[in-house]
Amino acid sequence: MTKAVIEAYFDAFNKGDVEAMLALLDTDIEHHVNEGGIRRGKLAFAEFCAHMNHAYKETLTDIVAFSNEGGTRGAAEFVVNGQYLKTDPGLPEAKGQKYVLPAGSFFSLKNGKIARVTTYYNLQDWIRQVSA
Repeated sequence: MTKAVIEAYFDAFNKGDVEAMLALLDTDIEHHVNEGGIRRGKLAFAEFCAHMNHAYKETLTDIVAFSNEGGTRGAAEFVVNGQYLKTDPGLPEAKGQKYVLPAGSFFSLKNGKIARVTTYYNLQDWIRQVSA
């Protein structure tokens, strides 16, 4: 079940279906952002998605999901295929640059819902790609 929830989460991401993503989250979701803070709650997660969808266009490929036997933890490795659309404060200027970046996410689940998601990627590699 955990693996199926993770796969559904990424399927919704690739479809741009934020509502479907939110439906998979526990009310008290903790969203740990790469090199950033922790966002708590569905509202903060939805706000993050709105920001990302404004500044970036991303599709995830080569997704491989894993889960523990107890169904409480999982992970996924994938490739981010993106385009930088609008300048994000503190980052290089956006000019429609494309990028390809390996990444991974780690999950905790509670009652069949995602209670924590932590995503990692190499920010310096991304900066190098969009600055080239």
